[in-house]
Amino acid sequence: MHVAIAGIGTAVPDHQCEQEEAGEVAAQYCSATPEQAHMLSVLYRMSGVNTRGSVVLESADGILTDRQEFFPPCTPESPNGPTTEARLNIYAEKAGPLALTASKRALEQSETSPQAITHLITVTCSGFVAPGFDFTLIKQLPLRSDVARTQIGFMGCHAALNALRVARAFVAADPTAVVLVCCVELCTLHYQYGWNPEQIVANSLFADGAAACVIRAEIPAVTGSVLESQQRPISRILASGSTLLPDSEDAMTWRVGDHGFRMTLSTRVPGLLEAHLRPWLTSWLKQYDLRPEEISTWAAHPGGPKILNAFADTMSIPREQLSVSREIMQTHGNMSSPTVLFVLDRLRSKQASGPCVAIGFGPGLVAEATLLA
Repeated sequence: MHVAIAGIGTAVPDHQCEQEEAGEVAAQYCSATPEQAHMLSVLYRMSGVNTRGSVVLESADGILTDRQEFFPPCTPESPNGPTTEARLNIYAEKAGPLALTASKRALEQSETSPQAITHLITVTCSGFVAPGFDFTLIKQLPLRSDVARTQIGFMGCHAALNALRVARAFVAADPTAVVLVCCVELCTLHYQYGWNPEQIVANSLFADGAAACVIRAEIPAVTGSVLESQQRPISRILASGSTLLPDSEDAMTWRVGDHGFRMTLSTRVPGLLEAHLRPWLTSWLKQYDLRPEEISTWAAHPGGPKILNAFADTMSIPREQLSVSREIMQTHGNMSSPTVLFVLDRLRSKQASGPCVAIGFGPGLVAEATLLA
């Protein structure tokens, strides 16, 4: 028996914005000087993002500032934008529908009935509300009323990998378990006003999205056959690993403020990855008789172009080998926890081969990894 991903579903908001226009608008929310406005334009162009979805956008056409009313212009009377309460009210309204769409697609791809789901794992770090989108899924998919719920909260960009670890444990303990994992993040609700270099970088990268997957036991019809191994996409969850990088607590933070959640992303992050990641990954993979050079596919969370470049360089792999991660970043931005499932979904559709390591980085600075085949 193997524990496997049987299907993945993804969802993004109805409307997106072009990154070039977002950079122009950003200057208005920072009260930027002409020099700062130029810096913002360069930053947004170099972000690796072309388009991003946001739940606050109300239409697909017209000037970006006219396509939403939630974020008012920055003024001396209102220099920080909407309150956290107002932002979380939007989260409560919008998270459920995205979760529902992604979950339906995961169930369809895996050919799983909603009533077969025994465990539901929900993942988010961009909103708090109870009852939450887990109740939306129970009522509208619908799931069984006795489905076992688990919430993984406030763990950041790598949280989908934490969820895979928990799902694998459920199935390993009970091979009849069928687990639905659903990640939803509405990061654009936490857009920060003002001129704070670390928060400005976050503003340029983050977006909204949802991803879900079905995890269950897999018993191959013809165990070990060549045909079975060739036709099966990357799916089997073999192991999980985690490490807290030294001297990194201030490198990435995510804190609740009066006007949204405040993300800081230090310029130290790429250097920390280059200094500490390869030794840990080498040691972790050795437990499974693997070397980094033997990993065929890397599903790296696209935290930003510098993070992807640092990861490729420290692991001595061609930067082109992370092309799928870059594709997802270009078309969707950094959606936090769902993003690595977007990457895995794209790799599976391309018939990428294993062994595969999915990896993400979150506040701490912590690296989380999942070994798949």
